[in-house]
Amino acid sequence: MSTNSRSFRRALEDLRDGFKHRELWLHLGWQDIKQRYRRSVLGPFWITIATGVSAVAMGLLYGTLFDMDIAEFLPYVTLGFIIWNLISGSILEGADVFMSNEGLIKQLPTPLSVHVYRLVWRQLILFAHNIVIYVVIFAIFPQPISWTAIAAIPALFLIAINAIWVSLLFGILSTRYRDIAPLLGSIVQLLFFMTPIIWTEKTLQGTGNAERAKIAELNPLYHFLDIVRAPLLGQDQQLYHWVIVLAVTVVGWAVALLAMRNYRSRVSYWV
Repeated sequence: MSTNSRSFRRALEDLRDGFKHRELWLHLGWQDIKQRYRRSVLGPFWITIATGVSAVAMGLLYGTLFDMDIAEFLPYVTLGFIIWNLISGSILEGADVFMSNEGLIKQLPTPLSVHVYRLVWRQLILFAHNIVIYVVIFAIFPQPISWTAIAAIPALFLIAINAIWVSLLFGILSTRYRDIAPLLGSIVQLLFFMTPIIWTEKTLQGTGNAERAKIAELNPLYHFLDIVRAPLLGQDQQLYHWVIVLAVTVVGWAVALLAMRNYRSRVSYWV
């Protein structure tokens, strides 16, 4: 295998060396949260409050419109909203990951992956704050949780693993082509409405459009959301969701490594 800068070995070394700098990106990720809410009384819990208000408002509004049982629908919407924020945040911020760290990239000789690990760690911190909302909702509207709820742990791990390649790939593409970031913003907004977060197949049964809900199967983000939400709601897990997620993971990493191999050394010139 080639030993020059454009080799898969160098790309993998970047990922490995970046992970070894975990004290750096763990600290920077936490500082990002603290900096955003500096001098605020509630600090990062403003994230929780804002997300909670939005999730509850949507749950109550659409639950009323669709004549759904609030005790069942509100936890569904709240958890879906929380997981969606993790997924969409990783995609949207991933597109800007290298441009937003221009100064560090040009002045600090660290692997590119450090900035990606920092972003994913920050998103996981935000998720940890937001999951408190679900705990509160669960206390108010208990769900029939079983031991299969532990499946949410490897599911979250898979989301984090995918968030890394997504940030690497779109971060590189967006650095070279600045139109990628706003385009992704529009696509993610569209996918929100195509993903069963504020609607379910039940909500469409009375409209005669239940079959049309199957279009959600074409949305890969739906499968990522379901492998976390279903076990936490005590619902049956569908194997095909995991198969699709694993397939996307393999293909996504292959494309991201190819992008790293060919363009990693150019990012510092593009930012």
